[in-house]
Amino acid sequence: MKSSTSVVSPQADQRLLSLDFFRGLTMFLLIAEFTLLFEHFVDPAAPSWLHHFGEQFHHVEWIGLSFWDLIQPFFMFIVGVAMPFSLGKRQKRGESESSIRNHVFRRSFLMLFLGWWLYCMGAGEIVFKFQNVLAQLAVTYLLAYMVMNKSFKTQLIFSVALIIGSDLIYRFFGVEGFNAPFTPNENFGTWLDLQYGGADMGGHWVSFNAIPTAAHTIWGLMAGQLLLSQKSANEKLKMLLIAGAIGLVAGYALSPVIPIIKRICTSSFILVSGGWTFLALAFSYWLIDIKKWTSAVWIFAIVGMNPLFIYLFAHIGGADLMKTVVSPFTTSMLGWTGEWPMKTIACLITLYILWYLCYWLYKRKIFIRI
Repeated sequence: MKSSTSVVSPQADQRLLSLDFFRGLTMFLLIAEFTLLFEHFVDPAAPSWLHHFGEQFHHVEWIGLSFWDLIQPFFMFIVGVAMPFSLGKRQKRGESESSIRNHVFRRSFLMLFLGWWLYCMGAGEIVFKFQNVLAQLAVTYLLAYMVMNKSFKTQLIFSVALIIGSDLIYRFFGVEGFNAPFTPNENFGTWLDLQYGGADMGGHWVSFNAIPTAAHTIWGLMAGQLLLSQKSANEKLKMLLIAGAIGLVAGYALSPVIPIIKRICTSSFILVSGGWTFLALAFSYWLIDIKKWTSAVWIFAIVGMNPLFIYLFAHIGGADLMKTVVSPFTTSMLGWTGEWPMKTIACLITLYILWYLCYWLYKRKIFIRI
């Protein structure tokens, strides 16, 4: 796989339906979380067979990996995949390199600002936290752009260096009380956040995660450049599968020495989640762009066409507002079914309303971007 020496590609204006599907499905699951649907999957009143399934939609407390731990890597990766397409279109329209660079820096700043603003909204006061997906993307997007026009070898080396460098910092950080690399709140990431008052002592998330997880966005960038290349569809699929297999084998092989911990993005976590992400894209590409199974792509794709809007809307209370509107009707009409079915159905109806909002915007060609 070779990277282009220019942002632009002859195929940069084409639509990659598998990317639309992958991004849309990821966003659909994210907004489903805001409806609290997944909480009802693990409710004691839920059918027992649903509990194990529901646990996969919650983060592992510390060591280990669930499906939900892959959602943020999916999103980081997807942003990288889209970069050669979106920035390539800008260059094809005649925008200068400086104009594109300014756009990247402006977008990065706005994502950082919005990520910080969401924490302030939740706290009701000014706080300084940068652990959420938007704040993390602000950094990973910028780091991926730095190597966008470099060779495949340079991109790979840079991504691996970020992972290894992060691991070494955690291992050899010498401040007493924060030199236990794989212990909650006693590691370098927590110490760093404490320096500016932004530590998440309860959830153990750290803002330094943006550095190692930048590998996901860079790998997404490399995958996007591969998909825009002149290679055959089967060659592209093969390379995506190989990359995924390498990530899984390397990550799980390291896990006895470096535990898989998403909350501080350990090396093994980055590799394993990266492997699963490559395989998820490969499956989407095989199913949709090779086998041409496109009949239901639009259902999820329209959610992915307004990802920033629907994420912010649901995050700042839009999902709660919709549920407040829905609940009186489900209570009066479905109360006879019992509390658990009634509340679960309310979540599903709320999710449909959020989806329909995306559909409404799509039909009117309203796309909110930064």
